[in-house]
Amino acid sequence: MKRILVAGMALLAASACLMAQAPQAPQAPKPSRGEAEAYNAMVMAQQQHNPDAVIAAAENLLTKYADTQFKDVALSLEADAYREKGDWEKCEIFAGRSLEANPKNYQAALTAGEVLVQHTRDTDLDKDDKLGKADKYLHQAIENIKAAPKPNPQVTDAQWADFQKGIEAEATSDLGLAAMTNKKWDDAVAEFQKAEDIDPQPAYLVRLASAYQSAGKFDDSIATCDKVLAQPNLNPRIKQIADSIKAASAKAKGPAKP
Repeated sequence: MKRILVAGMALLAASACLMAQAPQAPQAPKPSRGEAEAYNAMVMAQQQHNPDAVIAAAENLLTKYADTQFKDVALSLEADAYREKGDWEKCEIFAGRSLEANPKNYQAALTAGEVLVQHTRDTDLDKDDKLGKADKYLHQAIENIKAAPKPNPQVTDAQWADFQKGIEAEATSDLGLAAMTNKKWDDAVAEFQKAEDIDPQPAYLVRLASAYQSAGKFDDSIATCDKVLAQPNLNPRIKQIADSIKAASAKAKGPAKP
């Protein structure tokens, strides 16, 4: 489940528009009018949640302006578009291409690692290879977001710090999911707890409860579910999952001894 801060999305959208209007660094040349228009068309398609239009606009930008300074951004948005279309293999390919263009692109690293984790099963013959790649991508995302500067001066320090925590926590939680696939329950517990410590979210607590359940730590699982269920305005889906995990852990634990 992909977590994206609303404030973070707003600030990234704002910075994306600015990117097409001005250089990103003193050494970066100002894009031509045509390049800026092609970039803005891609951003507009992304904001309209039209993956096919994003892909077409990204390819148009990359074809017309092969040396564009926005190459890694275009490839990253194209990766996200393929993910939205349900084509996770192309998603990983384009995220990887984005990282080739800019190894510091934290969003591309997160996307590549996340889709690999989410589409790897314990029975896959290439499980170790896929999860190994995912581990590399996710740690790369964490390192990149910690070192990333604010995208533009309009973003406050607090907003940027909040966004950085969100990305780090999401990547950390994905590492927990990888540990779950490998049936390394204690590692999963540690990663989900770390994600929750970085950026408290009910989704991370639910995953933590599930890891505790898999590890046979039923009291911890039940207590974690209770913590989730006590939160106000809880998403109904999260509540349903927490209720289910709690019930399963209680059943596995058995009746209390007199």
